[in-house]
Amino acid sequence: MSNVANEKIAAYANRLGDDSLIHGHRLSEWCSNGPFLEEDLAMTNVALDYIGRARNFLTYAAELIGGGATEDTLAYERDCLEYTNLLIYELPKGDFAFTTARQYLLDEFELLFLTALCNSEDSTLAAVAEKSLKETRYHLRRSKEWMLRLGNGTEESKEKLQTAVEQLIGYTPELFEVDALEKDLISGGIAVDRAGLEESWRSACEKTFDEAGVNMPQAVWRVKGGRTGFHTEHLGHLLADMQFVQRAYPGCQW
Repeated sequence: MSNVANEKIAAYANRLGDDSLIHGHRLSEWCSNGPFLEEDLAMTNVALDYIGRARNFLTYAAELIGGGATEDTLAYERDCLEYTNLLIYELPKGDFAFTTARQYLLDEFELLFLTALCNSEDSTLAAVAEKSLKETRYHLRRSKEWMLRLGNGTEESKEKLQTAVEQLIGYTPELFEVDALEKDLISGGIAVDRAGLEESWRSACEKTFDEAGVNMPQAVWRVKGGRTGFHTEHLGHLLADMQFVQRAYPGCQW
């Protein structure tokens, strides 16, 4: 494999790792703050799944990058503008309805995405996808159940869920954008054509929203920029917490 090809695959693995790392950190913020003990443990376990997925993607990216790069240097020694995660992952955790709505929207997407990535010509990416897909099926079952419980619960829970969806919907189009890097890798059978997943994603989401009695709005407003380093202010605050120990004690291992 050429150096150029390695660089492109490394960048692709890196961005998938960033998505998982940032979302895993957001979910970890619920640890000891869940609405009740069982759900507190469930969200913590989902966060650990994402951190494990991030490790797999970032370790592979570091191997391809070389030059002393490791999963830790990629996670802890980059600045905000160097992260390539999509914006929906970095938004503050909000209330429980917001976390639930975001998780459900992402779970439906990731089920489709990881299923497709299992067919990648890159055996490492396919293996990570296969392992992650098993976890995602559980994540989706759990988040869908919560969508139905909140939507069909009290007027307050339904209102909060509806508000959360309206706050999130403009961030979802970025999930399906394909840039030049991914187009090159799609042509080589490496990457997933995200754009081709949108119709199936929306159909699945609309079915659940209908069952929950919540309206799924059209994305009449939309934002993007995560893949090119244009982030919300929230990512900087997140990194200040996540990277503090490594920044204070460079090179420490535990």
